[in-house]
Amino acid sequence: MSKDFILILYYSRYGATAQMAHQVARGVAEVGLEARLRTVPPVSATPEATEPAVPDSGAPYASLDDLEACAGLALGSPTRFGNMAAALKYFLDSTGGLWMKTSLAGKPAGVFTSTSSQHGGQETTLLSMMLPLLHHGMLITGLPYSEPELAQTQDGGTPYGPSHVAGLDSKRPLTDIEKRLCQALGRRLAHTAQALRSAE
Repeated sequence: MSKDFILILYYSRYGATAQMAHQVARGVAEVGLEARLRTVPPVSATPEATEPAVPDSGAPYASLDDLEACAGLALGSPTRFGNMAAALKYFLDSTGGLWMKTSLAGKPAGVFTSTSSQHGGQETTLLSMMLPLLHHGMLITGLPYSEPELAQTQDGGTPYGPSHVAGLDSKRPLTDIEKRLCQALGRRLAHTAQALRSAE
């Protein structure tokens, strides 16, 4: 099974996290690897409610095969009270079979998030997404301060991963610095994946 792609797996309610995912994909493509964008369906409060097998628009829904076959993973979510969204957590909770096979062990991974306010739980949300990845044995890349935008940003951006401040109406576009930090994560994941592959 091919491992020449970085999986960019995200959940986006109002579109900001999806915009970030596309910027991460741009960074991956700059290095020469495929960026595979995937999303997850929302979790319904009504037990009988189901989503269509294929979303009406945007990225296709992720499968466990996508996760198993990837060379690296970028995981994105809006914040929900300082934690990842339930839809993404629900998908990750279904990956026990991959954990049993250690399918993700040794692969690089990074995380990104969007919040309504400047201090709306960005860093705790990023950390919450890292926890299941660490249990899977993935190698968390983070964003180093060798990325100059990290020390310059007055918007989103953390050493734990890219972030975005979407505003209370969730309509604020990504700033140039936020875009560049997302792209930097994509490049870092792709370079790391290539280095690990060449060392095999």
